Amino acid sequence: MSDLSRFLDSLEGCRVLGVNPPVMDFSFFDLWAKPLGLLFLLGLLRKRGNEVYLIDCIRDSAASDKKYGRRVTARREIPKPEAYRQIPRRFWHYGLDVEGLASRVRSLPRPDLILVTSVMTYWYKGVFWCIEQLKDLLPGVPVILGGIYPVLCPEHASLSGADEVQTVPLPLPSATPAMDLYGRLTFGVALSSTGCPRRCTYCASSLLWPEFRRRDLGRLVAEVDLQVDLGAEDLAFYDDALLAAKEDHFYPLCQGIIDRHPGLRLHAPNGLHVREIDRDCASMLHRAGFKTIRLSLEGIDEINLEAGGIKATSEEYRAAVSRLLGAGYRPDQVETYVLVGLPGQKASDIAETIRFVRSLGAKAKLAQYSPIPGTPLFREVLCRHPEVQHEPLLQNNTVYSPFVSGEITAEELQHLKDLANYPG
Repeated sequence: MSDLSRFLDSLEGCRVLGVNPPVMDFSFFDLWAKPLGLLFLLGLLRKRGNEVYLIDCIRDSAASDKKYGRRVTARREIPKPEAYRQIPRRFWHYGLDVEGLASRVRSLPRPDLILVTSVMTYWYKGVFWCIEQLKDLLPGVPVILGGIYPVLCPEHASLSGADEVQTVPLPLPSATPAMDLYGRLTFGVALSSTGCPRRCTYCASSLLWPEFRRRDLGRLVAEVDLQVDLGAEDLAFYDDALLAAKEDHFYPLCQGIIDRHPGLRLHAPNGLHVREIDRDCASMLHRAGFKTIRLSLEGIDEINLEAGGIKATSEEYRAAVSRLLGAGYRPDQVETYVLVGLPGQKASDIAETIRFVRSLGAKAKLAQYSPIPGTPLFREVLCRHPEVQHEPLLQNNTVYSPFVSGEITAEELQHLKDLANYPG
């Protein structure tokens, strides 16, 4: 394990370039994506007397606008990696290409250090490509790779070409994220807590944030103020447990946003814990301006309930939906994650969950299972598919269940998607 936190703490008077690499995958959807951890780190380094710069290969390649401040990311088709050769789908490079990245690099002063972040383990091809390009464009400048991927796959990340790899999760810096590096914002992001009090067997939250901690409300409000001042009309929360201890933390935060920024549109794409949604909570969500509501039901089948530690019963979900509709949400606004492709799961059980969600007037949104290294369920996956350990591309949620495990076939998956989208 490699921890470079002392080195980063010692930096002073340096030029530091942060880079969010392109994504190489079959699909990529911008759910208010920003490299928040990198932005916090750049904010801290600037606070300590360093010059900081940012290249966001996703945002800097935006091709057109979408609803609620999001953008359509430019893409170009590229050859599929060998691991995907038999998969009948087109493969894409999302984000800046060679010329676009080179142009952005030339527009900035030569840095003393480059920090490259990462997210999904199966997006490593974009990370490797980006590091290779940066090495060619800025020879002699050391590159440090960090983010989620090297924490979960440290040995594999050592092949990235980076000079150093941060394989230990960094604590969230006590600094303001450097959102101003974007110039004007089309949307903002917020993280009101780190970690999660739950321990679902498929989730890596506890590996990245071993303890659940709520952040200071004053600092949170100041971060929202900054992003609104930079032009944001939408704000997405990245929390894994946004509603935990809601009376003491979430409600005061919402009230602060209502008082200071009426009309700001809020979004909860990560999924809200169903059990926390009582009438007061549903009312607060609606009054505060949450436009995107996604509930973490996952499923009502036995496999799903066990994997999620019985995150919510069918009756708790039924009550939550009723309260949200009663608070003023339209049925199509109450989206519900239904998890697909868990080991041992049957398509018929998933279909039952979809029908249950639809029967209550809510909208089912399929979330395909991705085996994440270090999680309890990953160990079960390795018993059947050891190749997933050594090739992170096979951890791709698009690929795993229909083409690796066969738990849900491609035909069954399409049927489930049709059932969710066209229930009639």
